[in-house]
Amino acid sequence: MTDSYTLALDGSTYQGSVALLRGATIVAERTLKEEDGAPPRAGRGEKLMPAIAECLREAGLKRGEIARIVCGSGPGSFTSLRVAGSVAKGLSTGYGIDLFAVSSLLLTVTGARPPLPSGEYLSVLDAMRGEFYAARIALHHGVASQVEPPTIISRERLQDFRAADYMVKVIGPGQQIDAHPHARGVAPLLETIIDNGPVDLASWEPDYGRLAEAQVRWEAAHGRKLTT
Repeated sequence: MTDSYTLALDGSTYQGSVALLRGATIVAERTLKEEDGAPPRAGRGEKLMPAIAECLREAGLKRGEIARIVCGSGPGSFTSLRVAGSVAKGLSTGYGIDLFAVSSLLLTVTGARPPLPSGEYLSVLDAMRGEFYAARIALHHGVASQVEPPTIISRERLQDFRAADYMVKVIGPGQQIDAHPHARGVAPLLETIIDNGPVDLASWEPDYGRLAEAQVRWEAAHGRKLTT
């Protein structure tokens, strides 16, 4: 793994990201933003592929030199995750290489800049409807682990948590530590990710956390589940 290249991407929020690693060293990275610096409002797929191409160009790499792809698995924005997951699966299939997945809530902590001190964090992402996806992350000398599976908590529960637990800092977009998941966060996790093994390309999908709003409305209107 020392000299092999990994292409990492995350699309759990509108502010998606790409990173190219050699071993556990970041050699190129991009954050998807509009020209005014704001997160993309549309066309996330159109911005993701050029960002990947820019990272490869910056490192002087050809696609045959990439050993694996790692994709943030969510939970998060349904549309953004679907775009990133589709790109990751397409590239893995086209390149003939393995695809690995990692929690996007974990990538918020490991991808934060400047790097975070050791401690325990509650990593959160917007789940809409006044709720948040949340998971506790333990960070010890740069080594991070997800303490528990992601859950959905209310805005009120998040506020209560802030007031009650001063030892655990809340990290996420617009939180105490304002940070988005970032593909560069794969670097300190790479060995663990590889040890966990690749996903099955035929069946893998990101962890959307909950159904898309359009699907919820469709099922409510038709009185049955939407099948794919």
